[in-house]
Amino acid sequence: MFSAGFTAIGENAYSFAIWFTEQNSVNNTIVWMANRDQPVNGKRSKLTLLNTGNIVLFDVSLNNVWSSNTASLEPIELHLKDDGNLVLRELQGTNILWQSFDSPTDTLLPGQPLTRYTELVASRSESNYSTGFYKFSFDDSNVLVLRYDGPDISSSYWPKPWLLISQTGRASFNGSRIAILDYFGNFLSSDNLTFITSDYGTVLQRRMKMDPDGNLMGFVEIIVHVDIILSMEESVLVFQGIE
Repeated sequence: MFSAGFTAIGENAYSFAIWFTEQNSVNNTIVWMANRDQPVNGKRSKLTLLNTGNIVLFDVSLNNVWSSNTASLEPIELHLKDDGNLVLRELQGTNILWQSFDSPTDTLLPGQPLTRYTELVASRSESNYSTGFYKFSFDDSNVLVLRYDGPDISSSYWPKPWLLISQTGRASFNGSRIAILDYFGNFLSSDNLTFITSDYGTVLQRRMKMDPDGNLMGFVEIIVHVDIILSMEESVLVFQGIE
């Protein structure tokens, strides 16, 4: 279902990423990126698992472009799970040193929690994967918000900022700050925010994405069989737009 490796994001510009494994697809549907703001050269750049317990992405000049900032003297492994989570863990026991689910970019996958420590941050555009200005996260009132965080101004735009929390149907008393999308199409948050997709109940390859235009979108990867031809089509479910 998922693949990990170097994928081209520009002319001789590559990022280490995770994407949906799609047959006969020209462009990968990326769900996580390590170095979205610092692409590397396509030649001699490498991701290395060091014996110190750290994952390091080196560019062609051996500069440290990205790392997991972890350390362990135990035997370790880096494993891409079926749910799209890239996990660095010790072989003995259950100690997880690092996982991609704890540092999302612009996409949330089923079973991946959105917490007080994480946020979805849109890319600059559909072709520019660097960090953009639109974000989806919990605010200081324990409420999930969409906000614009630009160089000169920062402001939430959904829920409507002039409404009281009680008027939006949200609850701020729950300080756990956790939200999750399940495989059936149900999104549930500790602030009482819920989304149910129109195709709820069907197990599909889903993802929630913070788009470059400030919309929070839900996508479904649908495999369509036509005789022996396998193609990929994508249907869009809009969760919330800019009003």
